[in-house]
Amino acid sequence: MPPSLELSPSVNGSSGRHLLSSGLASPQSMSDGSVELQQARVAEGAAVAEEVMAALERNGVSFVGGGLAKAKKDGSGKQLMGRAALLQLPATVRIDIPPTSPGRAALKVWEELVNVLRKDGADPAAAFVHRKKLQHAEKNIRDAFLALYRGLELLKKFSSLNVKAFTKILKKFVKVSEQQQATDKFSEKVKRSPFSSSDKVLQLADEVECIFLRHFAGNDRKVAMKYLKPQQPRNTHMITFLVGLFTGTFVSLFIIYSVLAHVAGIFSSTGSPTYMDIVYHVFSMFALISLHVFLYGCNLFMWKSTRINHNFIFDFSSSTALTHRDAFLMSASIMCTVVAALVINLFLRNAGATYTDALPGALLVLSTGVLFCPFNIFYRSTRYCFMRVMRNIIFSPFYKVLMADFFMADQLTSQIPLLRHMEFAACYFMAGTFRNHAYETCTSSPQYTHLAYVISFLPYYWRAMQCLRRYLEEGHDINQLANAGKYVSAMVAAAVRFKYAATPTPLWMWMVVISSSGATIYQLYWDFVMDWGFLNPKSKNLWLRDQLILKKKSIYYVSMVLYLVCLIFNTTADSGNPNCQVQWH
Repeated sequence: MPPSLELSPSVNGSSGRHLLSSGLASPQSMSDGSVELQQARVAEGAAVAEEVMAALERNGVSFVGGGLAKAKKDGSGKQLMGRAALLQLPATVRIDIPPTSPGRAALKVWEELVNVLRKDGADPAAAFVHRKKLQHAEKNIRDAFLALYRGLELLKKFSSLNVKAFTKILKKFVKVSEQQQATDKFSEKVKRSPFSSSDKVLQLADEVECIFLRHFAGNDRKVAMKYLKPQQPRNTHMITFLVGLFTGTFVSLFIIYSVLAHVAGIFSSTGSPTYMDIVYHVFSMFALISLHVFLYGCNLFMWKSTRINHNFIFDFSSSTALTHRDAFLMSASIMCTVVAALVINLFLRNAGATYTDALPGALLVLSTGVLFCPFNIFYRSTRYCFMRVMRNIIFSPFYKVLMADFFMADQLTSQIPLLRHMEFAACYFMAGTFRNHAYETCTSSPQYTHLAYVISFLPYYWRAMQCLRRYLEEGHDINQLANAGKYVSAMVAAAVRFKYAATPTPLWMWMVVISSSGATIYQLYWDFVMDWGFLNPKSKNLWLRDQLILKKKSIYYVSMVLYLVCLIFNTTADSGNPNCQVQWH
């Protein structure tokens, strides 16, 4: 049975305006006033109602009792009869919505009613529904159904796993105790338990599937299953083969480049310093990106080997999330492309070609094009997710902080050299210095130096803003303010170091020592004690935490020492920012 929509005619007594059926006056109201005035109101209301209903019928909406639309086609006498018949209609008009496109028909009903209000001089702003709002609401409802269905699927898996676990436990119990009767009783209790015998989850899943199939898939089961049960990507050996291919190509090209650079005298004291200062400065940006992706692949491999569900933690889709093989493939392909560009650049330089430094610019344009490529190639879902996370980080006070957002922001605090290389590359190509090889333009100018310190501040500023946003969202949790203080202390230490570089006086030297030491101690305490739960004297694992994922404790001790060395080294460096971090499990 098709759905229906009931509209009650409402009359505005002060202005005489009506909604849809302003001419549907009651017999009691006809007794008041002159007959001519009432007939005029009936004629006006009938004309408006005929116009609206005709527009709706053209869009597939039918009405119960179609005498209203036919009255206009007859003569004047019959038309008056049709209008008089309006007086006999009930107070509610029933509209049949076609089942094929209910959303479109209902939207047309609402749009026509709003148009009537506009023509009649009323203000429909409070009742206006835009098409995009309706689409957004439909998307939210669809996502809610998908989340509910996937939750029910997880419940079914949980039930089956528990039944299987009890079965294995009882089998081992029989082998050890040789008490078959007791085992049978336990088995019967397990089978009669609600999580094993109840089919409520299956019924709910079938009901959700039917609703989704009818309202969001147009009764097409393949389309519905594409959303409800997305297919998992098949594990093939092609990615492993490509990783080996690109890695071997990278090693071969690196050997070729080393030989050519040695023959050309690039590394000798008589070599051109411009080549070392410019080319390596630009290509180091891509090398650091490749290194970061490689380390992320190592993290993915460790998470998988220790059975950490990182897709659930980061709210990634299991069908499109990166695996460690994908990350290794991306890293190997980037390094292979970078070294190939280095070899070509060196060949062109030795041949005396002009604009040889335009090759790094071409590589930069190529990488930017791949990042923003709209086609479903080169891991489009991952690229779009990366851009979305970067948008949330840059505008961190205005977006809700998710796990992937502050994880990536923490990674950016360890990528200050990468950001500075990106700054140099942008200055080098945008200022046109690659034409005259003016290396000093992007290094010696005070504007460049000031911008370098601003870039050093940005990752810590973004992370501090995320902590403040979480402080407001999580009920004024004081720990979030303390966490923000860690990043503020790093910014203060960098600012004091910048001031000391401008005015190297003993006072500012002591300020540098105090601020840098305070920031280092603050970060060490927060990372070791608050974030990772280490340095616990009451722990069963000496100076660690009680629950450890990795079995070898030496890995944790070595990592703590390595992190301490990296933090002290980078605190004493000119950047004043820690450039390495260890990811803990």
